[in-house]
Formats: sequence, C-alpha cells, structure tokens
Amino acid sequence: MSIWNELLAPKAQSLNTTQLAAGFVAPLLDQGLIALDGEESAHFLHGQLTNDVEHLGADEARLAGYCSPKGRMLASFLMWRSGSTLLLQLPREIQAAVQKRLSMFVLRAKTKLSDASEMPEHEVVIGLGGGLAEAVLQTWFEPLPARPYSKISHPLGTVIRLADALGAARYQWLMSKDVARTVLPELAERLTVGDAAAWHLSAIHAGVPQIGKATQEQFVPQMVNFELLGGVNFKKGCYPGQEIVARSQYLGKLKRRTTLVTIQDPAAVAGAEVFATADPEQPCGMIVNTAPNGRGGIDALVEMKLAAIEAASVRLGSAEGTALEFHPMPYVLDALDV
Repeated sequence: MSIWNELLAPKAQSLNTTQLAAGFVAPLLDQGLIALDGEESAHFLHGQLTNDVEHLGADEARLAGYCSPKGRMLASFLMWRSGSTLLLQLPREIQAAVQKRLSMFVLRAKTKLSDASEMPEHEVVIGLGGGLAEAVLQTWFEPLPARPYSKISHPLGTVIRLADALGAARYQWLMSKDVARTVLPELAERLTVGDAAAWHLSAIHAGVPQIGKATQEQFVPQMVNFELLGGVNFKKGCYPGQEIVARSQYLGKLKRRTTLVTIQDPAAVAGAEVFATADPEQPCGMIVNTAPNGRGGIDALVEMKLAAIEAASVRLGSAEGTALEFHPMPYVLDALDV
C-alpha cells in the first residue's frame, strides 16, 4: 500500500460518523489475503470453516469463521473466488499463524495455500462508503454489486459490496498499483479521505466484527453475532468445533451477544474486559473491535451477557471504570438467548 502513502496519506484523517455517512475513502492497511489454489480447494475449506464454501458463487462474497475444536473462533474471514482461486481476507497480524494452521490439515487434498497480499491485482485495497460512494464508483463501474456481499470482477479490479453502515452502502475495491495511480487522486477530490481507522469505524457501525490476535479463541461465533451476519451455515457438514457451535444454536447454552457502544477512553482496546455494575465481581464481556470516533473517544463492538446489554450499565476494566454508552445495532439482536 505504499502507493496510498505516496498519494493520499497526507490527506488522510480520523473521521467521525457524520463524515463517514456523507462519503469517504480509506485504506485497508492491516488486512492480508490467503489464496488457495487447486481443484480440491473448495472441498478442503468447506470442511474447515463455518460457512458453505463449495457453493460460493463467482459473483458473491461470504463471511466465515475458523474455529478451534472447542468452537472458539481462531479467525474470521471475508472469502470470495477469483477465477479458480479462493481468497480469505483477515488481519495481517494473524495471517501467518492461521495460514500455517490451515496448511497442517491439507494432508492429501489437492490445494496449496499462499500469501496473496502482494499479488499485482491486490496491491492496493481501499474501502469506500457513505451517501456519495455509489455515484463516485459509477465513474468506473456500471453496474455496481447490487446487494451486500455481492461482487464484480472488472479490468480495473474487484469490487465487493459489504454490509451497509450509517444508512449507506460500503464497498471494498482491490486493484493494482497502476490503477491506483489513476483513480486515487480523483477519489480524494470527491470523497473525504480517512485513515485506516476510519474503515474500522465503518465496520463497527455495520455491526461486523473481526477476530484479531487479542480475541482469538474467546468467542463462539454466535457471541459475536456471526450467524446473524450470514457467517455460519447450520446445514453444511462438519468442521472443527461444529458440534459446539450447533449445540449453542439449538440448545441455548449461551446468553451473550455483541453490541455497539461508545467509550470516552481512547485507551480502550480489543480484548479488554467490561463489567456490569449489577455484578461487579466478574467481567460480563469483552471488547471485540475499536476505532477512534473522531470525537475524542472510541466506538466499539463489545461482546457481553444479554442481561448486561438490557441493563445498559456497564463499565470498562472494572465496575468503577469508564461507562459504556449503548447504541442501537444496525440489525436485530434476536431473542435466541445463545
């Protein structure tokens, strides 16, 4: 992403939700890509991930989780096809370890895993969103992906529509450096240029969690609303942790969800525990993702007990810590009590 730093980094700034809603462009600087090539790639991944890989269409993307045998998430992916290649997007900080772990289970399957982050067609990855983003993208693409988690492949790159945020569509555009040199200056003229944290803030307001190093093996997928986002297929075959994930769904063993909050403490980080004032002796949940909100604090997705969400009296670090300000999620947290 050195081309981003060369052309737009001086213009990049921390954004607030009002700026995101109007229209923005931001880099995805901390995301990596794993590529799987080979005729049995889909079959192999289908047996490893929480979602259906074998029926993943060429014009769609899907969320998927990778779990330990205990059903706890080791990684969350955005996955899609590029020709005969399957691609998994995840934080760079855990990519090498996750790729190595997946490779251990390939055995005789006809597939090969590799780091696709620096491939020419993925050299630059940007995110766009807000009310102006669709019209700006139509400068180069017509039509655009019509619904969340659909994609188009184009000579100028791959465009994936992701979950909407703040009342507008969000898109991810993967491109070559040559394309970036042409389009980034125009994007900067027509949209507010955000920093890497601005993209994370948009994902938080879309209610879409991402598992990073600080939160690996902390959550069953339902704790972070993953099945509400289409990231779990309960009809597919087995995968590591499948029995526990299914039991959580159908037997109601868990009573936890992830919700959207503001914390007026810029030091709040993923993996930090939160405490309900009604039960101060033990944590009621954990921060999943955070991003500066452009107003002096951070916005976050926080996993916690449903009772704590309902009471809305939760604090950071201890029952005497900074209070969490609760906001509505962009989708319904159903009464499954998982």
